[in-house]
Amino acid sequence: MTGASGTAGYAAEAERLVSQYESIAFSEIHAALLPLLPAPPAHVLDIGAGTGRDAAGFAALGYRVTAVEPTVELRRQAVALHPSPLIAWLDDGLPDLPALSGRGETCDVVMLTAVWMHLDEAERRRAMPRLAALLRTGGVMAVSLRHGPVPPGRRMFDVSAAETIDLAGAHGLRCILCRTDEDAQLGRPGVTWDRVAFVRETSLRASRA
Repeated sequence: MTGASGTAGYAAEAERLVSQYESIAFSEIHAALLPLLPAPPAHVLDIGAGTGRDAAGFAALGYRVTAVEPTVELRRQAVALHPSPLIAWLDDGLPDLPALSGRGETCDVVMLTAVWMHLDEAERRRAMPRLAALLRTGGVMAVSLRHGPVPPGRRMFDVSAAETIDLAGAHGLRCILCRTDEDAQLGRPGVTWDRVAFVRETSLRASRA
């Protein structure tokens, strides 16, 4: 998830969300993406890791995972649900990711599953260069964007795939996947998802030259 404003509504609904998120199979929701990723034991950075479903899915495949989740109620349940020596949990959030940025590490995969649309335009512009800086050359970043009715108490923006592709391109990331899916797993009326993935082909210095 994101900083305090972006995570509005999640703490109070943590119990229900665990049941909802854990009912969706990791292999189904990321079926189009998984063939595009570097092979295990690459390092996956799962930002907005929620209940840990995806972190656990990657760990089961042999990836090393840093799972970032600022909502303490979700993070505690995720640690209990998905104990794994391959998952390191971190309290941090977008748009600035201060804890991660201070480590000076890079990773092979950045996952932003149902996260990016919680940021407003200014926050998205702040966040993108930070994300690009965390990704190694040849690494992949995956973003899923929710469209449709906003649940009560949540903060969401209707962010287009086109805007996301343009913003990522300005920071050295090339689009390698863009597709729109129905809300097949939960079947919520009017809800669709854009799934977009990028590869970082050059260093940030080279991309700005």
